[in-house]
Amino acid sequence: MDDFRIFTSIRYDPALLKVPELGYANTGWNQNYSPFYMLDLHRDRMLRAAVYWQWSAAVAAISGEEGLGNLERFLQSIVSEVGSGPHRIMLSLAQDGTLDYQTSPLPETHLNNLYPEYLPSLDREDSAQGGGDKVPIKDPIYDIFLDSQKTSKSEFTHYKTTFRDMYNDARRRAQINLGDRKEVLLVNDDGHIMEGSISTPYFWRDGKWVTPPIPTQYRASEGSGGNDGTTRRWALERNLVVEQVVPAESLVDGEECWISNGLRGFIFGRIKLH
Repeated sequence: MDDFRIFTSIRYDPALLKVPELGYANTGWNQNYSPFYMLDLHRDRMLRAAVYWQWSAAVAAISGEEGLGNLERFLQSIVSEVGSGPHRIMLSLAQDGTLDYQTSPLPETHLNNLYPEYLPSLDREDSAQGGGDKVPIKDPIYDIFLDSQKTSKSEFTHYKTTFRDMYNDARRRAQINLGDRKEVLLVNDDGHIMEGSISTPYFWRDGKWVTPPIPTQYRASEGSGGNDGTTRRWALERNLVVEQVVPAESLVDGEECWISNGLRGFIFGRIKLH
């Protein structure tokens, strides 16, 4: 399979320029004035993939501070054509180091859902009503389904590429259409939750939010097999969640679940098994 590209989907949102002055602390990249959500983490993920496949030209194109600056300038050259509202920029990287993109509009998202101080749970319902906490809003609510078939983990589930048949098939089985407030959880051959088709999932277990384990670089013998996502890394580095194996059989119909991705931040959902 030689014709795939590495890609990542980045949120462009002028509202992110307000982050430094609105009291959102420890946000990482967006502690600077930037309309690109977690751009450095997107770059890091693409770079890890390029290193894995030994794409030397692609590695050179996005490595170091120079590579990150080049990426930011490339994105800035795009946004003049998309208007003032939030947009998805699907940024792809070819083996020869060339960049390409596609854009599409995105809905407004509250900054609390992009940069939560913590993920509220039933055990923390009282604290979620408190003063100045940056608590994500539980609206909209997504229905989270469990895939009816298992998916084998591979470098194409660990790294985000244009080869996405396994995700498209899972969404088709769950009868999810574009724009639906629904997600489907993939299950690996061990019967453990791997990831969502377009998101990282988080489950409340033993008094904490947990997410399936994933090594930084792909190794077939380690982890759940899921994607090394940007918002996932952000949440782990800030101790909002911890890694833990989540057996599919442990899911309970109606239980609360959070999901996240680099376009819409952290989204509330409920498990639907029936």
